[in-house]
Amino acid sequence: MKKYIFPGHRLMVVLLFLFSFSCGTETEKATVTAEEATKEIVLPRSAPEKQGISSETILTLLDSIEASEIEFHSIMILRHDTVIAEGWWEPYQKGDIHTLYSLSKSFTSTAVGFAVQEGLLTVEDKVVSFFPEDLPDSVDEQLADMEIRDLLTMSSGHESGTMPGMAAREDGDWVKGFLSQPLTYEPGEHFFYNTGATFMLSAILQKITGETVLEYLTPRLFEPLGIEGMDWEENPQGINTGGYGLRVRTEDIAKLGLLYLHKGKFNGEQLLSESWVEEATGARISSYDGDSDWAQGYGYQFWRCKPENAYRGDGAFGQYCIVLPDQDMVIAITSESKDMQKSMDLLWDNLLPGVEEGSLPGNPEALAALQEKVENLSVHSESLRNASEAPSRTIALAENDLGINVIEVDPAAQKFIIYGLDTISMNFGWSSWVVNDTRTSIPLGADVDSRMAIRAGWNGDNQLVIQRQFIETAHHDQFSITGYESEEPQVTWSESVSLWTEGNEGREIPLTP
Repeated sequence: MKKYIFPGHRLMVVLLFLFSFSCGTETEKATVTAEEATKEIVLPRSAPEKQGISSETILTLLDSIEASEIEFHSIMILRHDTVIAEGWWEPYQKGDIHTLYSLSKSFTSTAVGFAVQEGLLTVEDKVVSFFPEDLPDSVDEQLADMEIRDLLTMSSGHESGTMPGMAAREDGDWVKGFLSQPLTYEPGEHFFYNTGATFMLSAILQKITGETVLEYLTPRLFEPLGIEGMDWEENPQGINTGGYGLRVRTEDIAKLGLLYLHKGKFNGEQLLSESWVEEATGARISSYDGDSDWAQGYGYQFWRCKPENAYRGDGAFGQYCIVLPDQDMVIAITSESKDMQKSMDLLWDNLLPGVEEGSLPGNPEALAALQEKVENLSVHSESLRNASEAPSRTIALAENDLGINVIEVDPAAQKFIIYGLDTISMNFGWSSWVVNDTRTSIPLGADVDSRMAIRAGWNGDNQLVIQRQFIETAHHDQFSITGYESEEPQVTWSESVSLWTEGNEGREIPLTP
């Protein structure tokens, strides 16, 4: 049975990932013709100093990230339309797509913006008008009054999340599941972060265009920005989930940021109307109390930020598209962070104070140090020792929730095989990552396939461990074998985080008696 993620937005997580970083020489921005619109568009690069930020400032940021033990997977920093710093924590790589979680919402909002400028709908349109056949028997005044604007601003009138009830429907009809849930507040008056509201935007767009949001955005956004290879989860009705489930590359996130930084223009072409960008990124409703970055107000699926005039799209576990108009900057980040505020504070405290108006003198020594730093960035994984001399083992497992019956480890061939509902054969490195083209999903997680990077070895407790990083997601898991060479080895599976537990704490499950 296919499972679907419906995480609440305030998930805060820490993870540990490998980062490889590059600061190149400046290149000229290419002009893209209509005939070349489907080709990859590579953003220009330059040394940080040419754009008014020193290499030392970025080194300080990276050192602070390392000290925080927050697991960044990638970062890309742009100033004046130019990439001045970029990196991927190994085993994450530049060409990898990465799950965006709720950062997907900003793409869905963008699709609504295109539909508005094409005259297909308005933000004042009533939600019920699109689904007359899916309405409950009795439509109260609050539901009848709900507008598209209320979905965009997370003020649909609900006092709790709608996704659990939507996903639990046996008929798989999420639209009916949303429309049948009672409202507590007048639409438009009360902010409550509700991923189901974004799904409804996706459903409305599909209803009026006959295309999924992914299909609708392809000629309007993805192709003009040179975004390829993306995918987006669907619900049982074949509707893109809207509020989560989109996977793109880090540079694609940065391109969305550039589009908004330039008020809907990309490569000089006005794709999205300036009025929509201003409306979508302004504070349209008060959000949370306090002074955090979630208390600065909310727009149309965009959050306001603490730095003046800044805003962002963001997703659970630290997926960011941050736009800083006053600094003429865009920052794209993927990660697995349990403290998303701390992730942003690292930028506010270590990067922004180093932004200068004009260019800076070149500093070859600092630039070389930065390049060396980024070439050696990696996830915070424990040290493992080579176990190539260990014998091969086939271990039968007790019945378990993972559905795994047997695991097989072949140290000489550096191969790990799982037998259960499916047979999954994987290659690993001794204390170094090996990327597998084999695709599978995280056990007990969402049924979304990803490539894996795998490493293995003896840990400090003399356990043989096999670590798997699901490099198209934000997460990883591990098999730990105690007494590997004994008659009764004990196997335990653990995960970095769980989407299904309070606080998203990862689970640990014994697989042998």
